[in-house]
This record gives sequence, structure tokens and C-alpha cells, in this order.
Amino acid sequence: MSLYIPFHNTYARLPERFFAQQAPTPVRAPKLLAFNAPLAASLGITGTDDTTRLAQVFSGSVVPDGAEPLAQLYSGHQFGNWNPQLGDGRAVLLGESNGYDIQLKGSGPTPFSRRGDGRSWLGPVLREYVVSEAMHALGIPTTRALAAVSTGEDVFRERPLPGGVMTRVASSHLRVGTFQALYARKDVEGLETLMNFAITRHYPDAQTPTEFLAAVIAAQAELIARWMSVGFIHGVMNTDNCSISGETIDYGPCAFMDGYNPMQVFSSIDRNGRYAFDNQSEIIVWNMAQLATTLVPLMPDGEAAVETFTALVHDMPNQIRSHQTRLFAAKIGLTDAREGDQALIDDLLDLMAKDSADFTNTFRSLSAGSASDQLIDREAFGAWERRWQDRLQSEPNDPQTTMRAANPALIPRNHRIEEMIAAAVEGDMAPFERLMAALATPFTDPGDFADLTRPPMDTERVHQTFCGT
Repeated sequence: MSLYIPFHNTYARLPERFFAQQAPTPVRAPKLLAFNAPLAASLGITGTDDTTRLAQVFSGSVVPDGAEPLAQLYSGHQFGNWNPQLGDGRAVLLGESNGYDIQLKGSGPTPFSRRGDGRSWLGPVLREYVVSEAMHALGIPTTRALAAVSTGEDVFRERPLPGGVMTRVASSHLRVGTFQALYARKDVEGLETLMNFAITRHYPDAQTPTEFLAAVIAAQAELIARWMSVGFIHGVMNTDNCSISGETIDYGPCAFMDGYNPMQVFSSIDRNGRYAFDNQSEIIVWNMAQLATTLVPLMPDGEAAVETFTALVHDMPNQIRSHQTRLFAAKIGLTDAREGDQALIDDLLDLMAKDSADFTNTFRSLSAGSASDQLIDREAFGAWERRWQDRLQSEPNDPQTTMRAANPALIPRNHRIEEMIAAAVEGDMAPFERLMAALATPFTDPGDFADLTRPPMDTERVHQTFCGT
């Protein structure tokens, strides 16, 4: 059976000014490195036994029947600075299947490439594949990885590097920056069309711009709280990397923390810490304020709209705190909210920050009664632990069960990802495959994968991550 993707493309039916029709650029020698067969099946894709055909299609060398490839237009604030013309500079949306976008990343130049080559080297392709699938296994809304292909061609960054193409699946690729592009052009008709498209696709209960904005804010508030509950740092929370659907999108210089540091930054381009771990809950509010601005022209009374939208944005920190309190309470075994729980959480985080305790291992160790091994100041931890044990006496649910469901044993640690990439560049995909197997069940006991729970030694520590463009 030949490869079949049941395309039903709705974005391509929008006005042509929303995108540029653009076919992917073929590559010299595509080779399939990874393919997500369960995800493919959920999309209705059949005939996936021919790996040569999969490599051709998911490298962009062959456009499958029913695809209508295009590059999407968007703008955005990048590190707070307005850029009026962005768009998919190295990505092509093939089309939609079973209501999900199928997009190639690293598929060659588009009209939005801004003098870039439109390509990706293999490292960021495999990083995004691993991290996005790990996030899915953690239960965090995210884009998914369908395929990774090596191109047989080098791309040039600071030196020649092997090229790769990733196939990404998303409930859509609509961004805050998509709305900003039309707002900047004073295209009110386009804004209304885009909002109605987003409502139909993501928030069918919304009837007005106010309800739409409230729905996006609610989705983003929970998403960022979930990021922080597992120590995830996106690294580049520009408005063009902020999804309307509330999914994690654009895994560039992302990372999971090892030692807990509220102001941890890994991204090589975040020189001032704008997107540091603790700042993420503030930046998402800023991003939602930019979305709110774009919706004002759709309201009959602009002055009243500003007042209404401002109230929604100003309430967002309360939503984020509520989600964070619930999620972090579960991490210490609490499900029945009580006065003083937030102080208990904050005091533990303060101890962890003081000792740079490993974020993942400290929380995972609580249920095993060995968390003191993670902290240097044993006396201070002992005092906290006594308060915590007293609080657990009034908890109606089993704390160990709660904690084991809330605290992963395994995350995609930076040094393991770098090891995996280095091996893959040399043609060894075994570390990639082992990481994928381990991270598929992050909340179970690691067993044979116990070595992957180890924090990096000083010589293994990753200080910077890169987006790959």
C-alpha cells in the first residue's frame, strides 16, 4: 500500500494574503531517522511501511497527493522588539489531516526567509523531536514530532553541519504574531476572519472577541504553570512563538533545569534573562496583552474594549498562581487545599534555590523519603520536613500516589540530549532511541534507565542552548 495522508486543508482556504504558496525544496539524499507510527495512525496516515517513500515525503523532496504547501505570514515581538515581517522562514505547512497541521521544518527558503537558508541542521531537529514527545508524555499540551529525516546535505552555521528536516504536528500553527501581522496592516476584515477561524478550530464555545481572548488566556495560564511544574524553560517566548491553541510550540533553545535556579537561562540569545524560568509567568501576560491589542478593532466600542481586555489580562496572574499552587501542591502530596500550603511550597523552593538542588530529583525523592540527600542544609530541610509531615496527617488522599503522579523520574536532561546529538551526527541513533524509550513513561520507576536520572557532572554541564537558525 502506498503512503496516503487524508488531507483536508482549511488554512489554505483563507485569503491569500495570510500566506505564500510555497513548495518545499528537495534534498540530495533523504534518510528516515525516526518516524512516529502511533501518531501517524491517529492522523489517518496509512501505507507507512516504505521508509524510502517516508524519507522523500517528510524531507520535502516529494509533495504528497492532497497537500497544498504554504508558508504562513506572521509578525511578532522578539525579545520585546517589534518585527513587522516574520513568517515561516524555514517551514512549510503541507496541509491538515484529521484536524491537525502537518508541517515540515528545515524544508528550504520561503518568501519569509529574511536572507536565511531555510534549513536546519540535524541537532535542533532531534532536540525538538525528543523534547516535544517528552512533553507529550508528561501530559503538557505540545506540538508533536511525526518524523525526522537527514538530508545528505550540509548546512552552514559557524561550520558545516549535517542537515535535517523535522515534521511537526500541531492543532494549528496560529500565533499571537499571526494576529499582530494583520493588526499592523490595519486589516480588520482579515482579523475577523482569522479570529473566526481560530474560534472554529480551537474554542467553539467562544462567541465574541472577549470570550475568545478569555479562552486563549485560560489555555496559556495553565500551560505556563505546567511548564514550571516540571522545570521547563522555553527560552524564546516571543509573540511569534506563542500559540493561540495553548500548545508548547517552537522548541529552539529550550531546556529543563537541573539545579533549581528561579532565574535560570540557557538560551544563547537571551542575554538579559527576559525569558528566565521565573519570568515566564510574567512574559506570558505581556504576550496576551499584545493579543488583546489586536482584537480591539473587532469591538464596537474601542474604549470599552480596552477596559474589558485590560481586566482580563490583569486577572491572568491570578489564574497562573492558582494553577501553580495546585500543581506544586500535588508535587508535595497535597490535594486538599489548606491555608499555609503556599508557604510550605515556597519555603521548599527557597531551600532548593539556596542549595541549587536538582529540581526533578528533589521532588521525586520526596515520595521515597530521601529528599534530604538532595539538599546541603540538612538542618533547614529537617525543619521544613517536620512541618510537611504534620500537614500530610490531614491529607485525605495517599500522598505517595499523588507525588508519584506529579513528579517525573525522567526528563530530557540537557547533557543527555547533547550526547544523543553528538552520536547521531556520527551515524549512531542508539542514544536517541534509548532516550525516546525512557521518556515515553516518565512517571514510572526508571529501572534500566536509572542512569538517565543522574544530573550532569561539571564536565557535562550545558550552559547554553541554541535555536539552530
